[in-house]
Amino acid sequence: MFNRITLLIALISAIAFDGCKNSKSQMQKELLTFITKFDTVVQPLTKEASLAYWNASISGKDEDWKKSEDLNIELTKVFSNKEDFALLKKIRNSDAITDELLKRQLEVMYNSYLGNQVDTALLNSAIKMQTEVEKKYSNFRADVNGKKLSDNEVEDVLKTSTNSSELQQAWEGHKAIGPVVAQDIINLVKKRNEIARQLGFNNYHEMSLKLSEQDPEEISNLFDELDNLTRDAFAGLKGEIDTYLSKRDNVKVGELMPWHYQNRFFQEAPAIYSVDLDKYYKDRNIEALTTDYYSSLGLDIKEMIAKSDLYEKPGKNQHAYCIDIDNISDIRVLCNIKPNYSWMSTMLHEFGHANYDKYIDGQLPFSLRNPAHTFTTEAIAMFFGRMASNAQFLVDMKLTDTADARKVSAEGFKVLRLEQLTFSRWAQVMYRFEKALYADPDQDLNTLWWNLVEKYQMIKRPAGRNQPDWASKIHIATSPCYYHNYLLGELLASQFNHYIAASVLKSDNFGQSYFGKTEVGDYLKDNVFKSGARYNWNDMIEKATGEKLTARYYAEQFVK
Repeated sequence: MFNRITLLIALISAIAFDGCKNSKSQMQKELLTFITKFDTVVQPLTKEASLAYWNASISGKDEDWKKSEDLNIELTKVFSNKEDFALLKKIRNSDAITDELLKRQLEVMYNSYLGNQVDTALLNSAIKMQTEVEKKYSNFRADVNGKKLSDNEVEDVLKTSTNSSELQQAWEGHKAIGPVVAQDIINLVKKRNEIARQLGFNNYHEMSLKLSEQDPEEISNLFDELDNLTRDAFAGLKGEIDTYLSKRDNVKVGELMPWHYQNRFFQEAPAIYSVDLDKYYKDRNIEALTTDYYSSLGLDIKEMIAKSDLYEKPGKNQHAYCIDIDNISDIRVLCNIKPNYSWMSTMLHEFGHANYDKYIDGQLPFSLRNPAHTFTTEAIAMFFGRMASNAQFLVDMKLTDTADARKVSAEGFKVLRLEQLTFSRWAQVMYRFEKALYADPDQDLNTLWWNLVEKYQMIKRPAGRNQPDWASKIHIATSPCYYHNYLLGELLASQFNHYIAASVLKSDNFGQSYFGKTEVGDYLKDNVFKSGARYNWNDMIEKATGEKLTARYYAEQFVK
């Protein structure tokens, strides 16, 4: 009797196991079929949409923006398909996929679809609204005393003039974009929140972080930690800044205004030290310097340079970005180069992004041929962008001699440290403003903005000013809930810098330019770039550096 029961149980178990095995096999088959269909549709459409955006951001023409908008709507249709999402959800909930690469594809695609599972008309409306506001930014030029100035020209005035009236006019001329786009942005925020709430999130800010595999509470805690780490160090530097600018512009410290800080947002450090980094890049070919530097690391950017658009044009986007057109090989950079330190840093930054995209393993599935996270590619861009103020970089690129570099070294690091802490405090403003904006877009945003500016950047609001100055920052409209990734990128850039110097080059010199070190290029290609989005971002960081993301090395480098 015992043997019969045992045999019966074994038979039932075998049948159940076989059924489970068949079920898992069926789920895997369905997923593979879905991926094939997905790639066939999404790959060419992504390429077409990317090209349309590229063309629109260069020409600024209405018809080009319309084409970009239409293609983005087509792409959104794919990710808003309810039946496809239901299938992905069923497969995901089954826990039937055991292959790690397939599981990762499933997770990435599931998150991409989840953010679009609302009424298509709602999604299309958001796309149209964003396109319209982006057109306004692209075509805006500051009116200063009857003369139309580009962002570059406004920056030049803010950096070079010592006339408070002229500085104020340039600053206010740029801020004039705020009233033009503010209500558009508020409407867009509400539309994005409507999308997020339909999907079960409290607001779009929360949704954006969670769908990019970030925990909102962890990010807030990290920003609180960084606030505590940088507050006193920045306050000390802010005193130096104010003393310098007071003398330079012949203004009492207590009367310094936002337009005295040599930048539209005080997101970049004022030039308060004796070293003039601009002089090393004056009349130099920034394009060639960028190409030569990366070549020395074994990172070839010549083809990407040839496809890029690097100089000012009427109607062209005045900022800078890198775009991977097809997730295969067509990678381009948009810049508006001038021969100065800022644009040297920007070129190194943008082609850091470009190299990341270029060296992602082309054998990876299409959905994983992206960086592990947006902030991991920012980290690489920042790692390289920092080199523009590095004294050894100036020598290696034959921009000065060793004797002069010794003089520049300490001052150059002071510039970099000031830049880092200045940016860190600015990022606090952006992160906290956007978080509050999406929590309540109907609050007094003008006052909120200046409260944050005063608290974190420690600069005074102009007396009686009640304008939507927050809306003059294009990222709030066109790159929503993204800015915190720049600061996370800075943390990771310092972590990479420490690991490369200590573990790859076996050195205690953490201020190298890495020029000519092909082993550095090889390390990045093999341990960071190649894996694309194959791993969760923190898993990739741990595999590449031996530990998960930490603020430790950033603090060691710039705070202590």
